Amino acid sequence: MASATPRVLPNVVRTDPMSEAEWALRVKLAATYRIFEHLGWHMVVYNHITVRLPGPEPRFLINPFGLRYDEVTASNLVVVDLEGNVVGASSPINFAGFVIHSAVHAQVPQAHWVMHTHTREGIAIACKANGLSNTNFYSAMIWGHVAYHDFEGVTVRTDECERLVRSIGDKPLVILRNHGLLAHGRTAHEAFSRLWTLQLACETQLLADSMPGPNIEVSETATRNTVRDSGLFDSDDGDVGGELFAALERIVEAKDPSYKT
Repeated sequence: MASATPRVLPNVVRTDPMSEAEWALRVKLAATYRIFEHLGWHMVVYNHITVRLPGPEPRFLINPFGLRYDEVTASNLVVVDLEGNVVGASSPINFAGFVIHSAVHAQVPQAHWVMHTHTREGIAIACKANGLSNTNFYSAMIWGHVAYHDFEGVTVRTDECERLVRSIGDKPLVILRNHGLLAHGRTAHEAFSRLWTLQLACETQLLADSMPGPNIEVSETATRNTVRDSGLFDSDDGDVGGELFAALERIVEAKDPSYKT
């Protein structure tokens, strides 16, 4: 999230022994952090990727504040509940990350995975009054599925949560104006493939806008066809982007498999 002064959330409590399902999610989330690091989608110790944990109590995993993405492992991820209690550990987390991610996990049923970036290209498009333009292959894949949320400052005020969720509505992608990008999904690869496409759309738009001459708008017919054929939003079980994500997992595992520990 934003580079706010970190706060250690209060009320540390204990939890039951870790389930196999939780450990599998920890490994997957740690791999995702390493993938973001490999792609350069990080701000050293800021920003977050989170996953909702299974079980009757609403909780999610988040990175401990102060570690680089390439230092995140399955075992050092932190469990936080929706009240702000750090469960079973006393590691600090960035409060700004808790505010946004808890709001999305709590109130968007499909948001099992939430990913947020401050890439230069994403922030640049978020600073434009007209936001994303439908002028390239990647924008056409996600057109009509991107929400916008106005900038209110560093995300440390919990009263923003309701407005954020209202801005998101039923959209799985969000351009946080003046701030960055956000994506959610039912699986890691679904959320990632959506964010990947939005990131590429932003990069392409910036390059096209830097050249003289008008850009070519994608037609309505081509847009409808591209959204449909991309498969990013019509999967019944979130099984989209699996091959891409698995390929990136192999890269980070070959580079440093310590994320699994």
